[in-house]
Amino acid sequence: MTIGKEKDGRHTTLYRAYRPQDFSEVRGQDHVVRVLEASIKNKKIAHAYLFSGGRGTGKTSVARILAREIGVTANDIYEIDGASNNGVGNIRELREGANVMPLESPYKVYIVDEAHMLSKSAWNAFLKTLEEPPRHVIFILATTEIDEIPETVQSRCEIYSFKQPTREMISSVVSDVAKKEGYTLERPAVELVALLAEGSFRDALGILQKVLAVSGDKTIDLEEVETVSGAPRSELIRNLLSSIAKKDVSAGLSSIQSAVAHNVDPRILTKLLIHRMRMVLLLRYAPDIAKTLSQELSEPDIVLAKELSANQGVTSDTLRALLDAYAKMAYSAVPHLPLELAIIDIGGNNKKSA
Repeated sequence: MTIGKEKDGRHTTLYRAYRPQDFSEVRGQDHVVRVLEASIKNKKIAHAYLFSGGRGTGKTSVARILAREIGVTANDIYEIDGASNNGVGNIRELREGANVMPLESPYKVYIVDEAHMLSKSAWNAFLKTLEEPPRHVIFILATTEIDEIPETVQSRCEIYSFKQPTREMISSVVSDVAKKEGYTLERPAVELVALLAEGSFRDALGILQKVLAVSGDKTIDLEEVETVSGAPRSELIRNLLSSIAKKDVSAGLSSIQSAVAHNVDPRILTKLLIHRMRMVLLLRYAPDIAKTLSQELSEPDIVLAKELSANQGVTSDTLRALLDAYAKMAYSAVPHLPLELAIIDIGGNNKKSA
């Protein structure tokens, strides 16, 4: 299969091309799939579902599979974007359409994505229909922000929480898709894609698509992923790790400035530092675990991690400072400032003058 090539010559995304087609292909959501399969088998289909979870975790894919598993064809599945159809008028159209019998299926299924974007007045207009829909209608609401869904709506739905997939799951999907597309990714390259995806299958395959599109051959290494994704070069990460271990604040701040100059996302930079520093501590305290995880790193990264693991100045407090910096970046006026402060604190230069 060529990259996202459809029969009519157009291109589609890898995420669409490799979207799960049945429950057996859904990854990381066994707790959801088991219950849905049992309800279908026992013919206990709810009239309204609420799927909540992070972006790219498979909510709309599972919604489509659920519809197909209960015998609904594409002509009777209606997908609505709650972000752009969030007014009372849109809900009135939905209600009117819901009263019409299905074209060729036992049910009509309405999948409302980004449901939390519906306005308060839209929800009020939707409540009665959601509580007592026509017998031939099933609603599936999908949201990344369940706290923004009114409790009156939640109480009318069967709620399923979608978990963020582990990095291992995402790595497996990335490797499998690359192989099906005729490419081979080196292990460190796969791990970087999975790390950058932040728990989203969709984001992981989006990164992979860009990498495959510019690859000059069929084997992709870490450097190619760094170039395409905008992730900081491994050499920069290693220099920054060394500066932190040596408590060389000046060198550490210079490395951050270099990253900023190259438009590196400070959250990605900090996430990679956390990942590498975790490996350093595991090499010291849990070498068996570290040995397994070391496949995620390139050879120069492994060499440095082993070297830093012998540095007793690198402690759990070092990693904790980086974690705190990462958490504060979301609301920092200067995005890279929390990392700069963390490096200053780790270097011990934050003490007040006597």
